[in-house]
Amino acid sequence: MRIGFIGTGVMGSRMVKKLLHAGFSVGVYNCSPEKVADLLKSGAESASSIKELAQHSDVVCSCLSMPQDCIDVYLGDDGVIKHARENTICIDFATVGADTSTMIFKEAAAKGIRYLDAPVSGGPEGVEQGSLTIMVGGDKASYDKTSEIFKAFGQTIQYLGPSGSGSIAKLINQYLVAVHSVAASEAMVAGAAFGLNSEQLYELLKVSYGDSRMLERHMEQYVLDRSFEPGGAVKYVHKDVALANVLFRQAGMKSILGDLAESSFSNAIHKGLADLDMSAVIKPLEEECNVVVKRK
Repeated sequence: MRIGFIGTGVMGSRMVKKLLHAGFSVGVYNCSPEKVADLLKSGAESASSIKELAQHSDVVCSCLSMPQDCIDVYLGDDGVIKHARENTICIDFATVGADTSTMIFKEAAAKGIRYLDAPVSGGPEGVEQGSLTIMVGGDKASYDKTSEIFKAFGQTIQYLGPSGSGSIAKLINQYLVAVHSVAASEAMVAGAAFGLNSEQLYELLKVSYGDSRMLERHMEQYVLDRSFEPGGAVKYVHKDVALANVLFRQAGMKSILGDLAESSFSNAIHKGLADLDMSAVIKPLEEECNVVVKRK
């Protein structure tokens, strides 16, 4: 089975290395050639274009940043769907709206090509540890045929149903990521504003009902040490929660906490924090209250 991989950024490059380590033959393409140089040293083969990659792959994987990137890569004139062979299986690991996933699925099916939406959760460390959660939508036969690919970097792998199901599950997850991130930030800033020791407050919260994985992640890895090198950047969480808010309204909800989370992440972007880790959403709140949440 020859795999073609498009998008070798922070997540994609690590996925490719895991696939190579698992014994797969992997071709790679990135619009920025320097992003594949290290992968070529690890045994990947370079493709000069998406067209070339699609024509020579049994499975095409992608890990891209934005919904429009996925549309361009799969449905563009030089894209995967136009040039892949019949029965090629495509796996998209990006976080996009279910409508984007189902649109690409239908266009692929019309050409006899299979398409799975398979967004992941767990960040770069999850890839390296082989512990990603992978949420898959599409036809079951294609999922079964490519299960070993998912196992190369995933620990919790769930087939959820028809095309778009994986994207829906991921957006629900990202909704909670965004809302919990903002709630945790507000709580810690409020504590600092009233003179509580931030480290001591966190130690109390993490053994109480107010605990959350986002509170732990942000405080332990980023905020208390004032280190905001991104695992998942502010701009991507903003994109995700905006998509999730559309999904929740399609479900029939009118007043949702996600609106406040989207506004908070938008504000952080306007403050110049777009490329910092998502935990940097706390910074505008600290500025408002004239405090800094940090270790003493």
